[in-house]
Amino acid sequence: MTSQTITAAASGTCTLGDLAVNRIGFGAMRLAQDGKALIPDAVPGDRGRAITVLRRAVELGVNHIDTAAFYFSPLRSANELINRALAPYPDDLVITTKVGPGRNRSGEWETHATPGQLRGQVEENLRQLGRDHLDVVNLRILGAGSIAERFGALADLRTAGLIRHLGISNVQPHHLEEALAIAPVVCVQNPYGIGMRPEHDAFVRSCGEQGVAFVPFYAIAGTGREAGASGADSPAVLAVARAHGATPAQVRIAWTLQRGPHVLAIPGTGNPDHLAANVAAGALRLTEDDLTTLEAVHRAGA
Repeated sequence: MTSQTITAAASGTCTLGDLAVNRIGFGAMRLAQDGKALIPDAVPGDRGRAITVLRRAVELGVNHIDTAAFYFSPLRSANELINRALAPYPDDLVITTKVGPGRNRSGEWETHATPGQLRGQVEENLRQLGRDHLDVVNLRILGAGSIAERFGALADLRTAGLIRHLGISNVQPHHLEEALAIAPVVCVQNPYGIGMRPEHDAFVRSCGEQGVAFVPFYAIAGTGREAGASGADSPAVLAVARAHGATPAQVRIAWTLQRGPHVLAIPGTGNPDHLAANVAAGALRLTEDDLTTLEAVHRAGA
């Protein structure tokens, strides 16, 4: 499929609380480095290229960018790149970030943040992005334990005006119930895609029924996660892609969006050509036969 004139508006719109966004957004994890992300010895990416990608994303109608202060490599920070490329920010641009387990200055992962440390993480995101409040902050979670104390700390920061809306990331269904008892939740951000976590299909639907946006990550990368997509797509995915003149990555994005009108996509890339193709996937409409074929792949965990 051509990607020359397709903008993010082709994907339709959804809301994060009172913030309307196009359903195709942009994930900033891959901006700060070349190759695998979130590792101590990551190779810093090209600064100029990253800035070009961010500006081009906005030109293509992307108005939802997902980031985090822990998206960095030696010399590069995703938040700093976003600030440099896009400030002063367009009025309709929604920037979503994450707090929780962070990374130290050496790039090593640390344990869950305490409520007090969460405030420091929020303030660091504000500083790096050059903003006086954050549009959406997701509490990133490890494990199945209670999130009440930590989510409550973020709810207090929301009341104080530092955060507009709250979400949760990397969670189990019971975490959403726990969070909603404390404060409104506008989104759940979890790993999900064709063949990835089919056991969470009901949770994805439940989010929509509760008016909560579902924002999958690794929808293209799958089990490749921080390293990116392996390129080893199943014959069924390849066949659907050929039928539409699309790439397998575009099929994966389109499938994700067709899981429900409350589902957003945040594919990330440091490549301007891949960016245009990802945005164009928002215009790809899979047929019922396509969806039946891909459902079998999904159920098989492929």
